[in-house]
Amino acid sequence: MGKEKGGFLTPKAIANRIKAKGLQKLRWYCQMCQKQCRDENGFKCHMMSESHQRQLLLFAENPDKYIDDFSKEFMDGYLELLKRRFGTKRVNCNIVYQEYIAFREHIHMNSTQWETLTEFIKWLGREGKCVVDYTEKGWFVQYIDRDPETIKKQEQTKAKEKMDMDDEERTASLIQKQIKRAAEQGTVAKEVEYTELKRESEEEKVSLNFSGLVSKKKDEQPLKSSENPLAVKKPTEAEKPKKKASRWEKEEPKKEVKKDPFKPPKPGEKRKSALDEIMEFEEKKKEKTNRKDYWLTEGIVVKIVTKKLGEKFYKKKAVVKSTSMSVWRIVWILMEICFFQEVQDLYRAVIKTIDSGDKIRVDQNHLETVIPAQGKLVKIVNGAYRGYDAVLESIEEKKFCCTVSIHSGPLRGRVIDNVQYEDISKIYQPT
Repeated sequence: MGKEKGGFLTPKAIANRIKAKGLQKLRWYCQMCQKQCRDENGFKCHMMSESHQRQLLLFAENPDKYIDDFSKEFMDGYLELLKRRFGTKRVNCNIVYQEYIAFREHIHMNSTQWETLTEFIKWLGREGKCVVDYTEKGWFVQYIDRDPETIKKQEQTKAKEKMDMDDEERTASLIQKQIKRAAEQGTVAKEVEYTELKRESEEEKVSLNFSGLVSKKKDEQPLKSSENPLAVKKPTEAEKPKKKASRWEKEEPKKEVKKDPFKPPKPGEKRKSALDEIMEFEEKKKEKTNRKDYWLTEGIVVKIVTKKLGEKFYKKKAVVKSTSMSVWRIVWILMEICFFQEVQDLYRAVIKTIDSGDKIRVDQNHLETVIPAQGKLVKIVNGAYRGYDAVLESIEEKKFCCTVSIHSGPLRGRVIDNVQYEDISKIYQPT
């Protein structure tokens, strides 16, 4: 019997596998056959083999097609590693290439249209696939992410920044209007104009007399504010203009000043009777009880003031259809109050646009109340008379408030003054 050949676990087979495990020299690699030879003799034998000759004949028929395919595979593998490993960070191109060739089955650069890594990096920059720049440490590359999801996120971020800028511009314009109004009323001091000091003649001597200044100060006595016509009277706390709180900011609680009931009234002021004081106390108590930080009510007309829902709904008027306050929802809200001290459904509602009829669910921070014309019905959505229907009697634009009268109920006919715009809204009446 003949001698049996060595098997898979013979020392020679194990040694061959160990030698072939790592990366070999690039000059002994055949890309067409995808075969790596360990030495020059093995590569020479492979070049003379029939399989290699057949691959060369296929390559000779259409060489451009094979080079383009190898170039595309090499570029895709390089960019995929750059995107996955480094993202959009700026990195040395050679670091990415070393990690790419660590994979044994990678496409070799000598089979592509680029002879060197530098030419490949320059080509990426010209094609707009990466941002490349050259420094003393070599060529650096930065991946440009053109994924639709990434572009969508960037657009959302830009839209949010634009909305914040719109809010800031609106606040700045309001401040400019207040400054202009104060300047018209004469409450803002005019800026002092400084002029250059010029001497009429250089021969004239400049002398200072400090004794005269001291005697002048002694002679001068401060005039009383009533006698001095140029004296500026400091406004009291009650006379200072109050800054109107925006819809997204909570108003600071007002500090109540307790009045002494036994203190005599000022001259010209009518003393309140006990009944008037009791009624005033009840009004304050009712205001404190019914004043909430949520105001959405079914059947009122509101205006959408956010662009997050799209330009289609921006500044469109809608009707509050539902505030999601079913029986089970009320039970759930009570459980949230007990365990989490947080309620969400009180601040959201389902609205229906008047012109298009679209239904959307929004937060109250994205809505504002609508003030109708005089004589129209409104709903009081916050304050002492929360929930009452009223008739709009008059509007005071300078004070940002209005006067209403109760339309129905036991308090019908009662006139309420100084009602803020945020506390009332138009009642929807289908035509």
